[in-house]
Amino acid sequence: MREQGGWSAVFGMLEEAFGPQDWWPAQSPFEVMVGAILTQNTAWRNVEKAIANLRAVDALSVRALLALPEGDLAELLRPSGFYRIKTRRLLALCRFLEARGVGAAPEQLARQANIPTLRKDLLAVHGIGAETADSILLYALGLPVMVVDAYTRRIGSRLGLLEDDLSYGEVQAGMEAELQPGDVQTRNALHALLVSLGKDYCRPRPRCGLCPLHACCAYAAGA
Repeated sequence: MREQGGWSAVFGMLEEAFGPQDWWPAQSPFEVMVGAILTQNTAWRNVEKAIANLRAVDALSVRALLALPEGDLAELLRPSGFYRIKTRRLLALCRFLEARGVGAAPEQLARQANIPTLRKDLLAVHGIGAETADSILLYALGLPVMVVDAYTRRIGSRLGLLEDDLSYGEVQAGMEAELQPGDVQTRNALHALLVSLGKDYCRPRPRCGLCPLHACCAYAAGA
């Protein structure tokens, strides 16, 4: 990252305050993909319960999930919320991976095309939007793509780094401009640090007095 600048400074301060985050927690690239689907519109603790259900019946693989009756899979995913919708979305991802010939080793998808093409292909899968696609690209496939989420927008807006009406692509492009091309580790770390800040400090009702970014935050200054 650049030595000076908005997101670069944020990264440095959060890294010093929080240290390594070891995110995304998973035992395999496919488990990351499953988590990226299940975390839509729910807290991670609920995703962990659903993944534990899948692990308990040895169903954390593409072929195992496709072999399950849809109703049985839905019950396993129930803790994640919107479980019937997520069942359809997870099965759509599994069918996509199987059709691409990587059902046995989904991480090999990264070798099939360049990042823009892979991203376009993922976005064409039922239920996969920009944030989910980018999470898969970054965390499951190890590709240098910055993930933008609600935490990113809230933190960036309060710091004065983002305007409220920017599109996902505009936010992402602005952040990418401060990142070294090909630097997967920093993209991973920055997103994870923003998630940690958003969950514990920069909440809808923020804990500004305890936040490590308090001294440089426009929102905190006006609070």
